[in-house]
Amino acid sequence: MYITPKIIKVKVLENYKIELEYESGEVKIFDMTEIINTCKFYENLKDKEKFKKVKIFGLSLQWEDGEDISPEILYNDSVLK
Repeated sequence: MYITPKIIKVKVLENYKIELEYESGEVKIFDMTEIINTCKFYENLKDKEKFKKVKIFGLSLQWEDGEDISPEILYNDSVLK
């Protein structure tokens, strides 16, 4: 069983992108654009002020209204910086 590395720092970038720094030393960029535009669960995050309020939550991320995302998706679908 593979466990994704722990996120130790998150930074919100322009255009619904998030920079993730992992305990492994990797720094990756995850683009939330498609998810926000196609999944109703994330609709509130179109508000950029709400999007900016992301926090590390366990191995993943969470926003103030409860939106979260799988740590595997964050890790596997992001690109190295």
